[in-house]
Amino acid sequence: MDINRSADAIRSLVKLVARLRGPGGCPWDAEQTDDTIKIYLLEEAYEVLDALEGVSPREVCSELGDLLFQILFLAQLASERGEFDFNEVVEGITEKMTRRHPHVFGDTRVDGAEDVASNWVKIKRKETGRPKSTSFLLQSVPSDLPALLRAHRLSERASKVGFDWANRDEIWAKVREEVEELGSAINDGDQEGIVEEMGDLLFSLTNLARHSGVNAENILRKGNHKFLERFEKMEARLADSGTGLEEATLDQMNRAWEDVKEGQG
Repeated sequence: MDINRSADAIRSLVKLVARLRGPGGCPWDAEQTDDTIKIYLLEEAYEVLDALEGVSPREVCSELGDLLFQILFLAQLASERGEFDFNEVVEGITEKMTRRHPHVFGDTRVDGAEDVASNWVKIKRKETGRPKSTSFLLQSVPSDLPALLRAHRLSERASKVGFDWANRDEIWAKVREEVEELGSAINDGDQEGIVEEMGDLLFSLTNLARHSGVNAENILRKGNHKFLERFEKMEARLADSGTGLEEATLDQMNRAWEDVKEGQG
């Protein structure tokens, strides 16, 4: 990476954002606030995720640029209010990452990734001024995260202090237990119990995914993509046979769906 080019590129983008917000700039940009921009920040973050799951590096590059623009825009709004500016954002994260990697920038010795994670927890405790408290690590997981991702983070952080299943087999047994409890609630017609047991099952499945080295949020995103892809192919297959999706019977749709599945292996 060319550091000088990076500095010039960031400088140009900072100036661009300031001009959009300044006199003679863009009327739409001039009206934006933290509240109006935050939804775009979230949308751009998800578009980065979509791009990462694709096959186009250029698309990833473009979406990262869109996300960076939202970050700079929010920093510009804060600067106009005299709260902080983009320089403080960059300086702050640089200082934080340096502090949280003493094995790279200091004299701390680690034997692997687990030691790094353990040290990270200890450093965060010191930063918050609550060295004897552990629950804050869970409470600090953003409540607005997608539910599966938040479940992953909550269980992941709890595991850092030893509150975790010993292995994947134990979690699998728990998953089967939750399935049975959900089945009992369904048989009893207990709507409140169904909701509760389904939540327990989803949380247990999230733990199973984590112990398998994957993130449940990513798994479901891929599952959603697979469903959409197969649905589109099912619709196309029906159309090829002269049947529109709206006119097709459930049996016809199921047969087309199975044909698509077999064709995809």
